[in-house]
Amino acid sequence: MSMSTAIRSITYATAARERRRFRVVVIGAGQAGLAVARQLLVANVDVIVLEREARIGEPWRRRWDTLRVFTPAECVGLPGLSFPGDKDAFPTKDEMATYLERYAREMHIPVRFNMKVDSLERTARGYVVAAGDEQLEADHVVVTTGPYQRPRTPPWARDLDRSIVQIQSSDYRNPAQLPDGDILVVGAGNTGAELALEAAGAGHKVFLSGRDVGHIPRVLWVSNGRLFWFLATHVFTTGSPIGRRIGTSIRIGHSGPIVRIRKEDLARADIARVARVTGTRNGRPHLEDGRALDVKTVLWCTGFTMDFSWIHLPIFTPDGYPMHERGRVPAAPGLYFVGLPLQRSLSSSTLVGVGRDATLVADWISQS
Repeated sequence: MSMSTAIRSITYATAARERRRFRVVVIGAGQAGLAVARQLLVANVDVIVLEREARIGEPWRRRWDTLRVFTPAECVGLPGLSFPGDKDAFPTKDEMATYLERYAREMHIPVRFNMKVDSLERTARGYVVAAGDEQLEADHVVVTTGPYQRPRTPPWARDLDRSIVQIQSSDYRNPAQLPDGDILVVGAGNTGAELALEAAGAGHKVFLSGRDVGHIPRVLWVSNGRLFWFLATHVFTTGSPIGRRIGTSIRIGHSGPIVRIRKEDLARADIARVARVTGTRNGRPHLEDGRALDVKTVLWCTGFTMDFSWIHLPIFTPDGYPMHERGRVPAAPGLYFVGLPLQRSLSSSTLVGVGRDATLVADWISQS
């Protein structure tokens, strides 16, 4: 190696390890991260947003083709920009992705793409965020990666016969993925109910397994759900007994109540509600009532677990949930979360409530 080559190599290695310092680093450019960044920019706070994808809105684009949000467009806009079009319409997943891209552009939010964060640590000078060869220092860090990070699948799934096709809800796009034959949908929450109806509509015999999570009463779903979302934001909160009960249920992995679909809808589609699946028998799904189902496909709608293993700080409960107060972490001053389930209310992890929580966190930072 020549001397000039060696010098270039040393210079490159030094640059790769060079740390840039920011007042605030936001991790994640979904709706929560963009809302926080916008509110910080309004307060003239230096901020950078790190996004692991190559484009804003990719998690929305990867959802199943017919997905629509549960909330009318009037209620899903982020701070500073209303959602376009019919205020009573329920936006599609692609419309949501397009809106988020527009939001980032019109709010002039600085986003670094293809930045998968590998670790977050705290030093005497603040926080260090490592992403590949880059390290960023920050006085404040806001984690907005959300609760839907790693699909939850029971250990016995590996014991199913190899002829049975297994599809995670996060990998499902449309019925063309489903082979001919009967289907077992595991998980009877909102996603499970919607995908069971879609599969039944495509001509499959569908079995739906999972506990009855209940449904939103029709009286609360007036005006396209506006009453329910008002209650979810202002009544079902961490400060109310009912809100805390809901939070405990969510923490142990239970789905929230079904929003749009009724039991009668499932019955009309000839979807068979079956007992909980407890394991396998001869490679087939085995139900709690002793039956084994002969199906060709298992569609997993069993939810997700949070994965914050990259955060190297003692701020988590034994089940991996961050210990925080309305998004602020007392044990780690300068660290915040936005978009957690029941962070302040039932709507905190939804488009309805994330802007409200983002505004609170941005206010704390700008005043510090």
